[in-house]
Amino acid sequence: MAHIVLIGALPESLTNFRGDLIRALVSAGHRVTAMAAPASAEEVQAIHSLGAVFLPFPVLRNALSPWGDMQTLLALRKAFRELKPDTVLAYTVKPVVWGGIALFGRSEVKFFALITGLGFAFQGQGLLRMMLTRLVSWLYRIGLAKAAGVIFQNTEDREVFVSNRLVPASKCFVVASSGVDVSRFNVAQMPATAPAFLLIARLLGEKGLREYAHAARLVKRLYPDTVFRLLGPQDPSINRIPMQEILSWQAEGIVEYLGSTTDVRPYITNCHIFVLPSFYGEGVPRTIIEASAMGRPILTTDNVGCRDTVIPGENGFLVPIRDFEALADRMIWFIKHRDQWPRMGKASRRIAEERFNVQNVNNEMLRIMNLKVT
Repeated sequence: MAHIVLIGALPESLTNFRGDLIRALVSAGHRVTAMAAPASAEEVQAIHSLGAVFLPFPVLRNALSPWGDMQTLLALRKAFRELKPDTVLAYTVKPVVWGGIALFGRSEVKFFALITGLGFAFQGQGLLRMMLTRLVSWLYRIGLAKAAGVIFQNTEDREVFVSNRLVPASKCFVVASSGVDVSRFNVAQMPATAPAFLLIARLLGEKGLREYAHAARLVKRLYPDTVFRLLGPQDPSINRIPMQEILSWQAEGIVEYLGSTTDVRPYITNCHIFVLPSFYGEGVPRTIIEASAMGRPILTTDNVGCRDTVIPGENGFLVPIRDFEALADRMIWFIKHRDQWPRMGKASRRIAEERFNVQNVNNEMLRIMNLKVT
C-alpha cells in the first residue's frame, strides 16, 4: 500500500474535481492524505467520507505574495517530512510549483503534476501579462525539474510546456480531462418548455460571460421567450465580473442568474442547450462533459480544451472566441432546429461515455503514476 499525498488549493476542489480520483486510490488500497487551504467542517467531512485524511496548509490561490508563498513552501516541506509519502500529486499552479520545490532533496518521493489548464497567466496581451507569463514559466520550470511525470488534459497544453522547455516531452502524459461519473450524471429528459440555454462557470470575463449576455440580447430581440441562465460562483481574481454587472443583465431581462451550487444536475436537467463561450486557458471544461453526459447538445468556442468536447454538427458546434454574433447565430440555429436536439444529445452522451468516463481516466492516472489499479 502506497501513501499518496494529493495537493490542491481549494478544499472544495478535492471533492468536486478529485473526489472520484480519491475514491479510486482508496479502492485500490492506497492511503490518501488530501491537502488544501483551511476548510470548513462540512468540507473536511466530505473529504473524510471519500476515505482520505485532510491536512490544511496555507496557500493564496490568486495573490502574488512572496511572504505568503514562502509560508506555503515551508508548510509543504514540513508536511512531507512528517507524512513521509511515497507519491505526491499536485494540481493548479501554486501546489504544483511549491509542491515540486518542497520535495527537493527527497528523491525517495515520486512527484507528479496535473496541469488542468494554462489559466490566466498564459493568455492575454500587455506588459503585465507578459511579465506574469515569464514569472510563472520560470517557476514551473523549477517546480517540475524533479517531477517523475507531468499529466496534461489536452495535447495543446503539453506542447506549450514542451516548446517553452518547461518540461521534457519524455515526462509528459495526456489524459482525457478529469472525467465524469456517467452513472451519477445520467441522461435527463429535456423539459417541454421554451428553449433554455445554460452557462455554468465562475464569474470570470474570460469564461465568455459578456459574450453570452451580448448574444442573449440579440437572440431575445427575435425570440423573446428564449431563456438564458447563468450558474456559478463569484471569483476573487482580477478578471472577475462584478456582481453588479451580472445583476444588471438580469434586470434588463436577458440573463437569469441562478447563484452557485454544489450540485449542477438539476440545472442541467432544466436546460436544452449547454453553452460555454470560453477563451480561458482551459484543460477540458468539467461543466461541458457533465452536460454531455446528461445528454445535452454543446455550444462552445474553438478554444483549447473546449474543442475536444465537440464533433461539429454531431453533438454541437464550435464558434470563434469573443465572437458574440457567431454565438447568437448558432443559438438561433438551435431554436429553429428543435428536432435536432435529441440526436445531438445522444451524441453528447456517447462522447462522454467513450472519451470522458471517469473510471477510465482515473485508471490511466494510476497507471501513469505506477500505482496499483482496482
